[in-house]
Amino acid sequence: MKRKIDLIRVQASPLSPSRGRLTVGGISYPCVLGRSGIATTKREGDGVTPRAVLPLRGLFQRLDRAPRIRCDLPFRAIGPEDAWCDDVGDRRYNRLIRRPREQNAEERLARGDRLYDVIVPLGWNDAPIVKGKGSAIFWHVCRENGTPTAGCVAVTPEVFRKVLPRLSRHAVMVVT
Repeated sequence: MKRKIDLIRVQASPLSPSRGRLTVGGISYPCVLGRSGIATTKREGDGVTPRAVLPLRGLFQRLDRAPRIRCDLPFRAIGPEDAWCDDVGDRRYNRLIRRPREQNAEERLARGDRLYDVIVPLGWNDAPIVKGKGSAIFWHVCRENGTPTAGCVAVTPEVFRKVLPRLSRHAVMVVT
């Protein structure tokens, strides 16, 4: 059995700050970054992908859209009430919350588009949580047209299917 991979590297392209390369086990894939590129300082809503070592906190997936991707990360099926709190005035800031469909949610996970069909929450501003330092840094599916994210790292669904099964439970993403 092959040894699981513990390290994912993400680097911005020299040609575009919102484009980059995600490298796993010596194989490199294109990725999309935040509209403001990579930076060491991060604030809520700034569009920055944080330069940091980011633990992979788990795998969230829409099982109504595709079969479960097998991997060693803790798994959660995305439900219609799942959301992520990005309201700095809320005591649940930067946490998974449940919101009935009819209520507005800051960052609803069961979206109409495919961006959150696969989500890996990254360990940013979660130990401890500092309000305003940025929430919901995800590794998720990119838009078909490759437009920048709000600060997340995004790849095609095919990259997820290739990479996730190869990762160890303790894998980290290093954004440089």
